Amino acid sequence: MNRKAVELGMWNTRFVDSTGLSSENVSTAEDLVKMVKAAYHYPLIREFTTTPAHEVATANGRSMQFNNSNRLVKNPTWEIGLSKTGYISEAGRCLVMQARIAARSVVIVLLDSWGKYTRIGDANRIKKWLESTLARKPLG
Repeated sequence: MNRKAVELGMWNTRFVDSTGLSSENVSTAEDLVKMVKAAYHYPLIREFTTTPAHEVATANGRSMQFNNSNRLVKNPTWEIGLSKTGYISEAGRCLVMQARIAARSVVIVLLDSWGKYTRIGDANRIKKWLESTLARKPLG
């Protein structure tokens, strides 16, 4: 992971484990944008991170439902191409995603959101601001 981060030019990122649950894993918003843009090139990552829910059958024949923790992927007003939420107490609630807003591809990085739903509200406010701002500017 660290080798790939260097390849992507993520100079301020360091991983000590692959779970994402260690506070010693560090990055910056700028580096996370680079990671989102790189991950977007993988169709399975796009699919798995934007599927609202998935049901799997267990070995004993029961089924388990897994739900995407980014509820925006269920919202028809959003065109999300890639999404990842995260939480550890040291980093707070985080969200990175690629979306199409006002006919433009954008990457949103929200770090250390205060409340459980703050990152969702912040993303909606960013979307609304971008739509009103970009609607006045020509593409290009």
